[in-house]
Amino acid sequence: MNKLITSILLSTLLSLSPLGYAQQSTPASDAKENNNAVQTPSDSSNAVITSININSATAEQLSLLSGIGSAKAAAIIDYREQNGPFNSVDDLSKVSGIGERTVEKNRHLLTK
Repeated sequence: MNKLITSILLSTLLSLSPLGYAQQSTPASDAKENNNAVQTPSDSSNAVITSININSATAEQLSLLSGIGSAKAAAIIDYREQNGPFNSVDDLSKVSGIGERTVEKNRHLLTK
């Protein structure tokens, strides 16, 4: 009976141990740097987005944001090219298809 309990505990511990070694995802690892459009911590080998400059980011970089796909990223760039640089992060809501909720979801990542 004691061996059975020990075996069950050991099996449980061994089956759960790989969960502690899960690799952190790195959505910014494929993003190309463009005039410091995407800021990442320099001391980390696993890049994590800390900010995206809405006035210099590429469509690929903008599409890393929540609720922004390739079409909305292209719309941001088109708006920026036609109207000049954004004066504030809130100006993103002037882009067709981008509402205030999308801006709020990403505000912590956005700079101008």
